[in-house]
Amino acid sequence: MTELNDKELVSLYKSSPQREQVFRVIIERYQRKLYWHIRRMLVDHDDTDDVLQNVFIKVWKNLDQFKEEAQLYSWLYRIASNETISYIRKRKEERFVRLGETEEIIEGLLCEDHHFKGDEIQKKLQLAIQSLPEKQRLVFNMKYYEEMKYEDMSEILETSVGALKASYHHAVKKIESYLKQQVLG
Repeated sequence: MTELNDKELVSLYKSSPQREQVFRVIIERYQRKLYWHIRRMLVDHDDTDDVLQNVFIKVWKNLDQFKEEAQLYSWLYRIASNETISYIRKRKEERFVRLGETEEIIEGLLCEDHHFKGDEIQKKLQLAIQSLPEKQRLVFNMKYYEEMKYEDMSEILETSVGALKASYHHAVKKIESYLKQQVLG
């Protein structure tokens, strides 16, 4: 079953009594990619696991209605992106955090995280990325870390290539500014 392409998997899922087996193959195929896509936005491992679990619950509930006009991969990334942004917004509402405390919280998460292997420069880059608005952070991560094409991002985020290029450009400028400020004091 692992040798089947995404279209064949979705078709088999919709028509087969072996749904759970097919779904496990989908999870195995995309779990790692989606985990890191979400993790770059949230930083925290436990939060990422929670959101990823919600993503796969949504996929399970809605895979029957998946219109195969889009690629499965794009659809999964769209769900993961939307769930991540919703989680960030919900978390902001739940934890009223004063400006300036956010950086301390993120730095604490990075320091405590045994999965984070970066040096001081990597930590500064992560702090710079986390300071971006949600959409810019999402676009930056998809382009910089995942090396995703703008056309694929456009399908996932349902926005124009031009808007994505502008968003990425602004994100890079903000990161550069943040890093210069950190280095110069």
